[in-house]
This record gives sequence, C-alpha cells and structure tokens, in this order.
Amino acid sequence: MKNSLYLALITLVLAACGGSNQGSLDNLIAEGDLDALRTKKKEISDQQKALVKDIATLDSVIALKSGVERLPLVSTLTVKAEQFDHYLELQGGVQTKQNVLIYPEMSGTLQRVYVKEGQRVSKGQILASIDDGGIGSQLAQLKTQEALARTTFERQKRLWDQKIGSEIQYLQAKASFEAQESAVKQLQSQLARATIRAPFSGVIDDVIKDQGTVVSPGPGSEVFRIVNLSQMYIEVDVPENNLGSIQVGKEAKVYFPVLGDTILTKIRQTGNFINPSNRAFRVEIPVPNTEGKIKPNLTAKVSLNDYSNENAMLIPQSIISENSEGQQYVFVAKATEKENQAQVHRQIITTGKTQGSVVEVLSGISVGDLLIKEGARNVKNDQNVEINNQ
Repeated sequence: MKNSLYLALITLVLAACGGSNQGSLDNLIAEGDLDALRTKKKEISDQQKALVKDIATLDSVIALKSGVERLPLVSTLTVKAEQFDHYLELQGGVQTKQNVLIYPEMSGTLQRVYVKEGQRVSKGQILASIDDGGIGSQLAQLKTQEALARTTFERQKRLWDQKIGSEIQYLQAKASFEAQESAVKQLQSQLARATIRAPFSGVIDDVIKDQGTVVSPGPGSEVFRIVNLSQMYIEVDVPENNLGSIQVGKEAKVYFPVLGDTILTKIRQTGNFINPSNRAFRVEIPVPNTEGKIKPNLTAKVSLNDYSNENAMLIPQSIISENSEGQQYVFVAKATEKENQAQVHRQIITTGKTQGSVVEVLSGISVGDLLIKEGARNVKNDQNVEINNQ
C-alpha cells in the first residue's frame, strides 16, 4: 500500500514537473554525475513530502466538512485497587535431616536381617542381629550368680537388721551382690550392641549388607540407610539485599517440575550469617510430604513472598512506554462530549515491583483512571480516539 502511494506521488511530482524535467532527469542519469543525481533526488523527495502533508491536510478538512472523522481505535482498562503479592524466585533441592547410614556397634557375623528395602519402621524397632560370640551365654551365667548374690545379701541384711551376725559379713554380701549386678548390666550393654535398631521412624531406603556378612564398626561396614520422608525441607540462598523483606512465617510456594506439583508452606527459619562468597543468607522452608512423592535431592523452584500490598494499582507491562529521558509513561483517556470518544494524555508514572506480566504503579495515576490498553503504542499526546472495549 505504501509503495503504491509513493509511486503515485512520484508520478504526480514528475507530471507536475513536465516533460522538460523528465528530459533533464534522463540527461542527468546519462551523464552519471553523482552530486547532481543526489541533488535531484533531494529535490524530488522534498516535493513528495510536501504533497504527503498536503494530502493529510485535505483528508482532515474533508473529514471535518463531511462530519466523518477517522479516529484511532483503542480499548481501555480501569485502574483498580487489588491485592498484590510479590515473590522472590529461587531454586533449591529437597533435603532431610534424618537421612543416615546405620553402622554396627560390634564385630561379628550378620546373623539375621529382619527388614527389607522400602519397609516403614518405627523408632527402636529391631532391624538386624549380629552373632554375639557367646556373650548371651556369659550373661545367663552372670544372672545366675547375681541371683545367688542377691539372695545371700538379702538374708545377711535381715540378720544384720536383727543384730545377728557380724557387720563384715553383711558388707561382704552387699559388695558381692553389687559387683554381680554391675557385671550383668555391663554385659547386657555389650549384648545390646549385637542388635541393630532404628534410630528414628522412617523408611529403609537400602539394605547394604546381606545376611551372613561379617561386619565391624567403622566406615565401609554400613548395614542400612534409613530416611524419614515426613520431615523434608529446602534450603535456599537469598541475596543479602532481601534481608529486610524475607521473614519467618511469610508464605512460600514450592514447585516441583518433575512432579508438576506445587505446595504452599511458610518460611521456618532464616540464617543469621551472610556468606561472604555469595553475599547471601540461608532460608529454610519445611516441605510437607503427606503422599510420600517428594524425595531427597529433588529439584524445586521456590517462590518467597517478599512484598505484599492490599491496595496496589496493577497494570500490564505492555502498555508502558519510555521517553528519551528514561521516564515511564502511560496514556490516560479523558471522556469527551461524543459517545465512545476520548482524548488521551501522556502521564508520567513511577513503578514498583513486577510480577509476571503486571507492574505495580506507585504514583502518576489514580484508582478509576481509564488507561489505553490496545493501541497504546499508536496514539499521540492530546489525540482524540475512539474507544471499543468489545
């Protein structure tokens, strides 16, 4: 369309210049003088611009005389006070403080394994037993000796209470009984090491050693891995400039891309130390895991609420423009006497935080103002427009 208009204009210019000018143009082209050609081009271009301006003037006059004025078609939106919650976007991984390897406390053959992988266990539940190397038999003998020492001591005590017998006999019986009792307790403690128990309630994630394997305390002899999936959490590093806005109790959204699931939780703890290497502090967010889908080291996108305003003026980013001085502005529509028509005025605004496609406006407009939405890039200051919000 534009190319056709330009050709028509050039034709008009050439026609206005007459055949002599066409001849002179042909002569210039034939001569090939570059400066002369450029001068001629500028002359024709100036004539073209003048004609375009004249046509625009004639169009305006014709529209006014005929009562039909062609106005830019726009749509508007009304500024409202809305709830605005801004979130700081971070990334982290799921962790659990109860994810441990269980080691044996004594050397021996793994006599029996009572659990399997994936099994839920309770705190204190027996997981496996180790061959005690005869400690059980020794304990039985000691208990027999302890029972005899207890009986002897009790009899000596009754006699001593009746002032019968010597004090030395009573003290010897008492010392013998206490020694036997201490020996039993010591051996019971050693025998308890032959039984591997769950340190907390959780799930057996891995049975590392098979039944019949010789085990001993220390690295390389871990028997089980137990994980508590009910007490999961995420730690994220928050830049120090957010120190005043990230607080315990504020809302947090946790999205798991692999699961396609989002959970709502709250900030449980904020760190008291700024890491000098990344100028950030740690924030801990608990992760409820009622369905057991969330696993340790699962990647998550964390959104922390760092700003809220109950009466925020929110507008789309797409309707904001910027002038040469770096100021942001929008076009405000003021109704005229004619129906569905308005005059637009450029209004400088101050913006705040951005969330997605919307921006909070801090100043420059008021609740109830009509802003140009569709067509905002095509209008000019103080221009009349036609509003169509259908």
